[in-house]
Amino acid sequence: MPELPAQRTARCGSEPQGLMTVLHLAQPVEGGVARVVADLAKSQVDAGLHVVVACPGGGRLTQAATAAGARTVRWSAVREPGAYLAAEVYGVQRLLRAVRPDLVHAHSAKAGLAARLALRGRLPTVHQPHAWSFEAATGGTARLARAWERYAARWADRVLCVSEAERETGAAAGVRARWAVVHNGVDTARFTAPDTRQADGPTARHAALRELLPSALAELPPSAVLVVCVGRLCEQKGQRTLLAAWPRVAARVPDARLVLVGDGPDREELRRAAPPGVVFAGAADAVCDWYAAADLVVLPSRWEGMALTPLEAMACGRPVVVSDVAGSRELLPPGQETSCLVPPADPDALADAVVRLALDPGLRAELAQRAGEHVRARFDVRTTAAAVLELYREVLRQRGATAAVPVAEWAGTR
Repeated sequence: MPELPAQRTARCGSEPQGLMTVLHLAQPVEGGVARVVADLAKSQVDAGLHVVVACPGGGRLTQAATAAGARTVRWSAVREPGAYLAAEVYGVQRLLRAVRPDLVHAHSAKAGLAARLALRGRLPTVHQPHAWSFEAATGGTARLARAWERYAARWADRVLCVSEAERETGAAAGVRARWAVVHNGVDTARFTAPDTRQADGPTARHAALRELLPSALAELPPSAVLVVCVGRLCEQKGQRTLLAAWPRVAARVPDARLVLVGDGPDREELRRAAPPGVVFAGAADAVCDWYAAADLVVLPSRWEGMALTPLEAMACGRPVVVSDVAGSRELLPPGQETSCLVPPADPDALADAVVRLALDPGLRAELAQRAGEHVRARFDVRTTAAAVLELYREVLRQRGATAAVPVAEWAGTR
């Protein structure tokens, strides 16, 4: 592997040489990972850092990062490991020579693989799994993924997890890392429950529905309970479990309606498996509108680090039902586990939880109010961003680097 050029971070001394340059390397470019990277890029640009986001084209991340004020560059990479890995690693090496970052922040499995192979500890490196790759695999592939994470941990100054449960999963798999945990956060100024929405109640929700789906749900009765699932249509997000549970829900709550918001590789398979009346809304930029229309938001994931959808929905004043995977217990308000948490891949338990909330509007309102307060107090994206900046500062200090990391204005607020 060719040597990397001399980096600013290699210089030591008592005086800072200027604000740091951070390179975010990301694959995938859609969904929760992309939203986390875009939010971090925006907050870091606002704080005065030089931010570069490198990712494949074709997704929403490039546009979101550019809008946030970051510099974006193309890094050709596919989601799966395989024959393209050597070219992807070489692409990272070229980026390093062009960008000359002070710190590399690699997001998810593929970026973490390519970045650590390219860097091998030569620059300050933060790897953020966003859920472990070995949870998504089986058999020999899972064993190889676990072995890689155990070996590659030596090449990361920090392995950054979004929940304590994600860290515990890595440790239980034998990953010996220099850990950090920073919970995901959401923009509580964007995801909110306006007073008018709460005052108008079903009227406002049905007006929103007429705008969202003027034909598919035009005949929705005022008594209907709308259940919304927002997420990529893929095995991880567990829509198969929800579809398997839905006939039992519909039998007990005839006015219940289910909408799946999102797109993904399992779209056609899920359509074929869907009971009559389930609506596939496709990908949506304005997911806030769907939260506004929903009576209940469900995310039956098979695995996660800490999902963003429940946090967004709760910030919008909506109750949630989530599966008991990594991060779920940490994101729920204390005491809501009984009503809102179900075992993963269990259609009967999921149906029972949905039915209970669908039949009890008073309980939904109580859960929603507490959920909104909880997210605003503990999961604001500004708190997340400040904690990540503090992590960068700590890593650079331990490396003896001289690039300056500003203190965010909101640091320490919680």
